[in-house]
Amino acid sequence: MAEFTPTVPTRVLPSVTVRDLPDPPRSTWRIIGPGLVGAGVGLASGEFILWPYIASQVGLVFVWGAAIGIITQWFLNMEIERYTLATGETALTGFSRMWKHWGLVFVLMTLGSNLWPGWVTTSATMMTYLTGTGEGSVRWIAIGMLLLIAIGLTMAPVIYVLLERVIFVKIALVLTLAVVAILFAINAESWVALGKGLTVDARFPVPPLEFALLMGAIAYAGAGGGQNLCQSNWIRDKGFGMGLYVPRLVSPVTGHEEAAASTGFQFAPTKENLARWRQWWRFANVEQLSTFALVSFLTIALMSMLAYSTVFGKPGLANSIGFLKVEGEALNAEIGPWFGVLFWVIGALSLFASAMGIVDYTSRLASDTIKTVYLRDRAVSVNRVYFIVVWAMVLIGITILLLGFDQPLILLVFSASFAAVMMFVYSILLIVLNRGSLPAAIKVRSYRLGALVWSIAFFGTLTVLTVIQQAQKLFG
Repeated sequence: MAEFTPTVPTRVLPSVTVRDLPDPPRSTWRIIGPGLVGAGVGLASGEFILWPYIASQVGLVFVWGAAIGIITQWFLNMEIERYTLATGETALTGFSRMWKHWGLVFVLMTLGSNLWPGWVTTSATMMTYLTGTGEGSVRWIAIGMLLLIAIGLTMAPVIYVLLERVIFVKIALVLTLAVVAILFAINAESWVALGKGLTVDARFPVPPLEFALLMGAIAYAGAGGGQNLCQSNWIRDKGFGMGLYVPRLVSPVTGHEEAAASTGFQFAPTKENLARWRQWWRFANVEQLSTFALVSFLTIALMSMLAYSTVFGKPGLANSIGFLKVEGEALNAEIGPWFGVLFWVIGALSLFASAMGIVDYTSRLASDTIKTVYLRDRAVSVNRVYFIVVWAMVLIGITILLLGFDQPLILLVFSASFAAVMMFVYSILLIVLNRGSLPAAIKVRSYRLGALVWSIAFFGTLTVLTVIQQAQKLFG
């Protein structure tokens, strides 16, 4: 084969180094993890509040929507992973190669969605259900959680390893809750209703629920927004494909920092490399499908069934953290006090783990973009940028909590809008990136290209609906 010339754009960033694609590991069990991390971080208020709330209002007739949303995100995640498997660069770096500030745009939108500490106050509120200390202690519990997250991410020698272990424990706890729920709380009627909700009774329940709420539930089943983009960072730290050549993110305090190139690698499309690619691509797809997709759907289905078995038809239920209090009290009354306590304990720990994952992925996206695009020639390492962002997020969150601010309506509007806009835009960019920047043999095509077109149409529609709905709320 003639000498290979890298195909990535070089107008903004330098070219990549040509290297052979590493061999896939003989024991694939050792590198399973990024999909579970994605599922674990994504198992937050949507799985514990939104989908169970929908089940409490209309039964299980809409669970099919979760399957649609998760499958759509599986295709998105795989196209995000495609670029990283082939180059060792994150998808945000690939976007920045097309226009310098694409990465920064997505980082700012992710910060806009995650900077307000609502994701940790939810966990703190559940803790008060256990301690009986009342709403006045939520602020102080949340501040303690924020500090614990920052210290944990700072002191872990390899950050991904810490996050993976925390998420594995979380998933084990949620599965424990699911098994106990199946044994003691989920009734036979719920199983029948689930089967019908996925087949003969499947429908779009408008009314009584708002169309925008149902569309949002589909869109954010599993993950959503900036979290999907972080699959690049997580598989790279796990050593998938060309990411094996990139040093992992480590603590500047307890880890051993390595000098890392700010750009990645690319392999020549030889017979040997393409054979390795097919193995990596097959493994990455199976890993995402059997972890991210399966765990996300099972969790939504089981939490929805638990709500259906206990609070379906109960009047006055709120689509907020208060829903979890009512559900826990119903479990106390129907099953026994031990079940409600177990439900709140696992819920609080699970939401805390999600909060840690949110801080991690937001900081990863920001540090990778800042270092690669704007500080590429500076001596500062991506590790140090990461920890600056982590502590900045935590200190801003603590300041907000100490000032006693409630989340303002305008920020709720931004948070609701950013994720849909992000997914609409990066669905378009993934087509451009994975068709124009990769060799012909591995570029996106066929039904996977069709899935990205569907994603553009779906998230574009959701963006318009969200903007209209929030404008009506703001301006009456």
